[in-house]
Amino acid sequence: MSVDLLSLPPDAARVALEQWLKEHGEPAYRVRQILPRVWQRPVTIWAEATDLPASLRGALEEAFPLRRLALRTHQVSSDGTEKFLWALDDGEAIESVLIPEGKRRTLCISSQAGCALGCVFCATGRMGFRRNLSASEIAGQVREIVLRDPALKPTNVVFMGMGEPLLNWEAVDATLTILNQPEGLGIGARHITLSTVGILPNLAKFAKRPEQFRLAVSLHAPSAALRKELMPIEKKYTLPELIDALKQFRRRVTLEYVLIGGKNDSLDTADQLAKLAQPLDALVNLLPLHPGGAPDLTVSPRAQMLAFERRLKERGVEAVLRRSRGLDISAACGQLRVEVETGGGRRKVRAEEHAHIE
Repeated sequence: MSVDLLSLPPDAARVALEQWLKEHGEPAYRVRQILPRVWQRPVTIWAEATDLPASLRGALEEAFPLRRLALRTHQVSSDGTEKFLWALDDGEAIESVLIPEGKRRTLCISSQAGCALGCVFCATGRMGFRRNLSASEIAGQVREIVLRDPALKPTNVVFMGMGEPLLNWEAVDATLTILNQPEGLGIGARHITLSTVGILPNLAKFAKRPEQFRLAVSLHAPSAALRKELMPIEKKYTLPELIDALKQFRRRVTLEYVLIGGKNDSLDTADQLAKLAQPLDALVNLLPLHPGGAPDLTVSPRAQMLAFERRLKERGVEAVLRRSRGLDISAACGQLRVEVETGGGRRKVRAEEHAHIE
């Protein structure tokens, strides 16, 4: 029976390999040759690990086959953003987005195929929930980028792709370790961000991890009534409960806020948001609505987004207005998968419809 080595945290993978080597009469030092080929210097198949004897490579292929994500679609934007649609073994598909910015390469990864939460501005939410991903399928999105080109190894990873990470906590928990540990992908904890709508029981588990992983909360509304209109999860975990939980969090929190024209972009709404953000000392990430994710919603005018940002700053809140990336490709979360499944087209978006970083 084969073992999915890519779903195991490095320490557990080491134990599994040591036990297997002992059972097969192989010297213990072989583990120091084998383990780096999983994450640090990954191979697509064991046959490529030519520093190992051919007989051992064949036995490893049988005992520990390395699961791959099959690239189904690859898009490259004029701004350098790359979108990947990966096919899984059972025919499901997930997305990753690689965003280059100077020396930083941020990879946005998925934790579920589809999503059950139904946020109105998100293409993935409209798709519905298909299934949870295994740790190897989540971390494998990073591994596949490294296999394509080691020079493109992400410097930062954000759990902001398809799915809600805290609804797949067991696999995400293992993935965080794989991403962070030196024997894994060796990405610093402060360069790994988990984004959640606020699944409170598992948020508490995430908070207990000792590493300095970053937390981003999908807020998008400063009142319970408006948040319920945009995000059905508000019915289960209310905004006051979420804010109380964030006050217990030991690290600085980022509040994610998609600006939707006529919905949540008024200056009065900015004042309400400031009252929530100030006691948390939170950074507010203002995000232009990506029209590919919600074609029936209105993009907030650029002037209004800038005014919203200014109002928060006037109220003593650190706020950053991000710019949309990949406007000429299907870069909205879930958009590419929906388009591939339906054969639908997309509206071209003029750059001036969106904000730039001030």
